[in-house]
Amino acid sequence: MNKLLESAGIALEAIWGSKLRSLMTVLGNIVAVTSIIAVVSLIQGLNASVSNAILNQAGADSFSVQQFPLAFSDEEFDKFRYNPRITLSDARAVRRYSPVVSAVMLDSNGSGQVVHRGRTIDTVSIQGVTPEYGSFSTYNAERGRIMSATEVERSRPVALVGWDVADRLFGTADPLEKVIQIEGVHFRIVGVSAKRGSFLGRSQDAFAVIPLGQFQQIFGSRRQLNMSVKPRDVSQITAAMDDAIVALRVSRRLKPAQPDNFGLFTSDTFLGLYRQATNGIFAVLVGVVALSLVVGGIVIMNIMLMVVTERTREIGLRKALGARRSDIMAQILTESVVLSAFGGVIGTVLGSSIALAISSLTPVPASVQVWSIALGIGITGVVGLFFGLYPAARAARLDPIEALRRE
Repeated sequence: MNKLLESAGIALEAIWGSKLRSLMTVLGNIVAVTSIIAVVSLIQGLNASVSNAILNQAGADSFSVQQFPLAFSDEEFDKFRYNPRITLSDARAVRRYSPVVSAVMLDSNGSGQVVHRGRTIDTVSIQGVTPEYGSFSTYNAERGRIMSATEVERSRPVALVGWDVADRLFGTADPLEKVIQIEGVHFRIVGVSAKRGSFLGRSQDAFAVIPLGQFQQIFGSRRQLNMSVKPRDVSQITAAMDDAIVALRVSRRLKPAQPDNFGLFTSDTFLGLYRQATNGIFAVLVGVVALSLVVGGIVIMNIMLMVVTERTREIGLRKALGARRSDIMAQILTESVVLSAFGGVIGTVLGSSIALAISSLTPVPASVQVWSIALGIGITGVVGLFFGLYPAARAARLDPIEALRRE
């Protein structure tokens, strides 16, 4: 341990003695680690933001049934083009058939204008729901309450609004029991949902939830319906999906050889699609950036070879005074690792700062993880170790007599 500390001390003295050269030596590492930390932080922030957005919309404890399954080409979509719409009879079939299903909800979505006493929000997501909507975790009320099943069933003109709608229309005033106009129709606010935040600069709180009957009066009954199904327990979600498939096939009188004419989706489905679409891009991006680490390592190796040449007499003197080959190896390797890791530390600070600056100035989120910082510094240490082996071995092989003779 003492020898390692002694080698580290000698290495630090050598680095400090040539500050400008040391900085130029690790410039490649600084650029590489800065880029890697910034890219990884932005990727982590984007992944977390997408996951939260998907969970806010789909929920982790339920799955949805939609008119069309996933289609990755026009040819695939042509096969599903004439799938029947989701109907109330489909929801009744699933609810009646499966003993593990606790709630089945139908909903439809549109976009409309919301007005209150001269204040207008032009583009608000309007969602019509059936009475079972209260069983799903994506619906909540931070203030007031959610719409009751009776109110929804009887199509009362009541609404549950998002945090952003309440804030923009009422500011600091209490929005509960106030009357707003949705596409010209009056609704009474009974609750305000908890704040969800924004996704890529777009608010997730600009919405209003109303009874499906009211929604169809405003937007028409031809709007597409989606079905959400919640099992009695999250562990039973696979069984509930299997039951839903059987119930829908029987209800729609599909023959055994006929494919399903509907699609089932969970939050994992959407997350999987996102990862499938982006993982390759992110891997290539990080890989290209990491190539500069190799360039930085080659620069360090060349500089260390030059250092060995410049300090030939010093190395010869140390060997003549009793230093072993392992001591010389340790000195040069320690200097190479410390030099490379120093570049990693600077790059980590710069990369984290750039990622946080981008996050604060743009809608792109960033998340600086401890593991990414440790990885950035650790990689540069490994690079310094690997590319310092050859110069260290060359220094250790020097003959002390020939080294002392060299001018």
